[in-house]
Amino acid sequence: MKTIMVCLKRVVDYNVRIRVKPDGSGVVTDGLKMSINPFDEIALEEALRIKERGEAESVVVVSIGPGDCQQQLRTGLAMGADRAVLIECDTDISPLIAAKVLLKQVEKEQPGLVLLGKQAIDDDCNQTGQMLATLWQRPQATFASKLEIAGSVATVTREVDAGLEIIEVDLPAVVTSDLRLNEPRYVKLPDIMKAKKKPMETIAIADFGVDLGSQLTASKWEAPAERSKGIRVKDVDALISALKEKELV
Repeated sequence: MKTIMVCLKRVVDYNVRIRVKPDGSGVVTDGLKMSINPFDEIALEEALRIKERGEAESVVVVSIGPGDCQQQLRTGLAMGADRAVLIECDTDISPLIAAKVLLKQVEKEQPGLVLLGKQAIDDDCNQTGQMLATLWQRPQATFASKLEIAGSVATVTREVDAGLEIIEVDLPAVVTSDLRLNEPRYVKLPDIMKAKKKPMETIAIADFGVDLGSQLTASKWEAPAERSKGIRVKDVDALISALKEKELV
């Protein structure tokens, strides 16, 4: 195939402890470390491995978000992507709007494969990949823990509730990555320097002609309730009694 398109989302780094704003209008992001969504980083690593095996000519990374997303796209370029596209948008968008915008970029790039994480760690929606495949009218394979390319067919091992499921999909297709697909490579300083010379295109989201009016909005944010302290019991009878008191049995 000629091109693999990988979708990257900018999120608060998974090692950072999230704090809700005092007025409940969102989470505090000022001064926090931002990173590529971990599942998207796995998707990019898989795309790079496919390219290194000679099964693709180039890898393009695409992100929707504010100008600060250039940092995460540069990280993607440092990992090995050939070029980057930033679809600039200063407001949060729903998975459906994201899928519609990404579809416009897919139609422009004409990739043989679209890879992205199964979900983002900030909203956990797990919807964008499925919606993109539906709008594109191409096959999809979600929760991939193994991916093999043979000509115009991709064999995907999926992680499902009952175990593992192996399916074949015709390319072009959309594949979403699970945690066990691979382990992303470590970015070295020389690669970071080289990434500065790689092309990055910035496009205003308004240029795609997608209606942003129909959006899901969050009315209030709350931190999880604090967990109560555990107790020690002397025997099984005391354990059952304690569970009954809490109406857990």
